[in-house]
Amino acid sequence: MNDLAPLLTPEGRALLDEVRDTDPAQELAVATRLRREHPAELVSAALGQARLRQRAVVKFGAEDAARMFFTPNGVEQSTRASVAAYRARRMADLGITSVADLCCGIGGDAIALARAGIRVLAVDRDPRTAAAARANADALGLAGLVEVREADVTDVDTAGFDAVFVDPARRGGRGRIFDPEAYSPPLSWAVSAARRASRAAALKIAPGVPHEAVPEDAEAEWISDGGDVKEAVLWFGTEPGAVRATLLPGPRTLLSRGLPDPEVRPPGRYLYEPDGAVIRAHLVAEVADQVEGGLLDATIAYVTADTLHPTPYATAYEITDHLPFNVKKLKALLRERQVGTLTVKKRGSAVEPEELRKKVKPQGPHAATVFLTRVAGAPAMLIGHPARA
Repeated sequence: MNDLAPLLTPEGRALLDEVRDTDPAQELAVATRLRREHPAELVSAALGQARLRQRAVVKFGAEDAARMFFTPNGVEQSTRASVAAYRARRMADLGITSVADLCCGIGGDAIALARAGIRVLAVDRDPRTAAAARANADALGLAGLVEVREADVTDVDTAGFDAVFVDPARRGGRGRIFDPEAYSPPLSWAVSAARRASRAAALKIAPGVPHEAVPEDAEAEWISDGGDVKEAVLWFGTEPGAVRATLLPGPRTLLSRGLPDPEVRPPGRYLYEPDGAVIRAHLVAEVADQVEGGLLDATIAYVTADTLHPTPYATAYEITDHLPFNVKKLKALLRERQVGTLTVKKRGSAVEPEELRKKVKPQGPHAATVFLTRVAGAPAMLIGHPARA
């Protein structure tokens, strides 16, 4: 049941150190050599773990990933360390000293919570996953704060903990699960567990969750890291009904003020592309208000304004040209401007960026960004470049 056990022996750990930086292209040759001195199954396990550790660097950083233990699903589904650390800081700032981490996976969130000084009960029903979480707490020197329990989370009594954190499985045999009631455990169960928490709770859910699925007594937070939307979190015991977008690194947080949808207006000198977390949180109106702008189209999250107002919640571009969609005109304009580096962004357009690049064949020393979108319902192209403050 626990195929990590051989890797935790002195021989296994030494083998892991030896294969740490193995190039995937050289695995067969390395495996053949090592099998002369070590059991074949142990060599295969070590090389497999080395591959997982290399993949995990992007989420956990090189130093932690090199010491941790992973399962294939654990690498895919675990929380990015920066996001987990942010959430753990929020817990600590709330005065939380103990958390029941339900569906803990390989322990990414438990590690962040423990590093914030919080005692954690980490629970997962899968033996291999629980073994990885236990090994990771030990490898990172956090075993004194993290207890790992192999159990069904629905059987765990959380009454002795300040808070509950639930990260339901959102992948099945056929890939991503979009229905919150098809999560494992279902979102309704997780919400019930959160409401029973003595002080606070956080539920990690998919960022595409419909806003109507958010309970009235929950705070909804969408989190992006480096511009990529990572997750949504339902908080209980904080600010019921609040909606926020949080951008990492930072953190920078934009709170909903319940503003009405911005008016549609003609393109101005600047175009603002809101961060994905802002869009998911339905806070484009707050950005438009910050920059004194409006929408290019009522159904598209591009904001336009006449003046530059730098904001961390959107990337600003200075627009030089606004044309109806026409590939020939775009190709001629790019040739005239000697644009060889073309960034293509689209929202509300069926044209694929790579398809457009092939047709316009950009050449030259200059760079430009083209937005394929709609302006007041009509297909349009806006050409420009990142704004300089």
